[in-house]
Amino acid sequence: MPRAGLTPDRITAAAADLADEVGFESVTLSALARHFSVRDASLYSHVKNLQDLRTRVAFLAAGEMIDRIAVAVVGRSGKDALAAFAGAYREYALQNPGRYAATQIRIDPSLVAGSPAMARTAEVTYGMLRAYGLDEPDLTDAVRLLRAAFHGYCVLESTGGFGHPRAVQASWDKAIDALHITLEHWPREEKSGG
Repeated sequence: MPRAGLTPDRITAAAADLADEVGFESVTLSALARHFSVRDASLYSHVKNLQDLRTRVAFLAAGEMIDRIAVAVVGRSGKDALAAFAGAYREYALQNPGRYAATQIRIDPSLVAGSPAMARTAEVTYGMLRAYGLDEPDLTDAVRLLRAAFHGYCVLESTGGFGHPRAVQASWDKAIDALHITLEHWPREEKSGG
C-alpha cells in the first residue's frame, strides 16, 4: 500500500479496528505499520506517538458511541430515554470492546475541551437527564453514577462475570428500573441561602 494513502484518519480507523480485534492495550505503532506495509517511521508524519494515536482512537470511539446514543434517545424522555441511552451504550461497549476501552482512558483536559465528540457527549447526556430536574452539583453526581453503573455492568458482562443462571438482560432491565427510581428520588444538594 503506498505511503501517500496514509492519513491521520485512516491510521486512527485502522487502530480502532485493531483494538476491537486484539484489545486496546495491544495496539502499537509497529502493528499498524505492519498493517499498512510501511516502516514505523512512516506513521510519525501522521501521528505524534502512541499516546496521540490512543487519544485519536478515544475521540473516534466517543463520537461513534454518542452518535448511536443520540439516535436512540431522540424524541424520548424520562425512563424511556434512560433505557434507550443505556441500551445503546451497552450495545456499543459489547460490540466494540477495543473502541470502548479507548473511551475509558484519561485524556488531557485541554484536548477534551476542544473535542466536538466530548461536547456532544455532555450535551446528549445532560439532555437525557433534564427530565429528572437535576441541577449542579446533583447533575454531575448523577452522570457519574450512570457512567459507573453502565461501565461496571458492561465490563462484568463482557468478561463473563455474571455466573448466575438468571438472564443477564433481565438483570439489566431491573438495573435500569432502579436507576430511574433513583434519579426520580435523587437526594438533592441543599442550596445555601444568600
